[in-house]
Amino acid sequence: MAQAKVTEQAVSITQDSIEIHGTLMVPNIDGPMPVALIIAGSGPTDRNGNNPAMVNNALKWLAHGLAEHGIASLRYDKRGIGQSGQGAVDESALRFEDYIDDANAWLAFLDNFSENDVRFSKRWVIGHSEGSLIGMVAANKAQADGFVSLAGVGESADQTLKRQLDTQPEPYRSQMMAMIDQLAAGELVGEVDPLLASLFRESVQPYLISWFRYDPAVAIADLSMPVLIVQGTTDLQVTVEDANQLAQAKPDAQLVIIEGMNHVLKEAPMDRAANLATYGQGDLPLASDLVPQMVQFMGMAQSTKVGP
Repeated sequence: MAQAKVTEQAVSITQDSIEIHGTLMVPNIDGPMPVALIIAGSGPTDRNGNNPAMVNNALKWLAHGLAEHGIASLRYDKRGIGQSGQGAVDESALRFEDYIDDANAWLAFLDNFSENDVRFSKRWVIGHSEGSLIGMVAANKAQADGFVSLAGVGESADQTLKRQLDTQPEPYRSQMMAMIDQLAAGELVGEVDPLLASLFRESVQPYLISWFRYDPAVAIADLSMPVLIVQGTTDLQVTVEDANQLAQAKPDAQLVIIEGMNHVLKEAPMDRAANLATYGQGDLPLASDLVPQMVQFMGMAQSTKVGP
């Protein structure tokens, strides 16, 4: 990975007695600069966009790409992931609001950061996948200067799960649809078939209930800041229609569709096997149009890039 001339610093905050760790990347340039809080997607996804099963370094690539254009960034391991209290988080006590509160705490950290004469001007929030919804709500609460949705869904999580599970064989499909409806109504589900426990186990149900309450279309419509919605055409998990739903809810947002970009922000074909192969290719750069589109929107394209 080509490195911009940057300073990387390990940083941390404490939330609910959990130490949450991140990486602050600052370009070595003079004067105030914007900073972007990068929020990772669902599951055991760390600050770099990786999980125990695959290394794609998508968010690490993104941080370096922004740094080349004079934009600082902070990316972090969500609570319970990577260095952030792994094994110390009680799954049954976790709520979607915890992730929102953590993002807001990081934004407050950036507001108050002052070290080595580093000064931040505008605060941007960039959310990838599930991080898009977290970022929308956090950006609104903190009154950030702008928000970027990368591969964010356009409907509530219960509806997205229904769409993704619709092709499952019976009788499991009907069981899952009924459980999703019950959880969306705020009710815990009773006994769960062991074959469905990975999604609907008792300990994760309170989190699902809290997550299902949030509608991205409503959350994005509430934003009073500049908004960029980015979606790839070869994303196997989130569709262009999701991006269109977000854009319809926020008519003054800028919508960018990147041809050939998949869910981990890499160039990939629609062929499923070849597409998924990129999820484990950490040295594969991001889709070439992604960072330039983001930088142009953020108004920070420089005539001379930082770095080599």
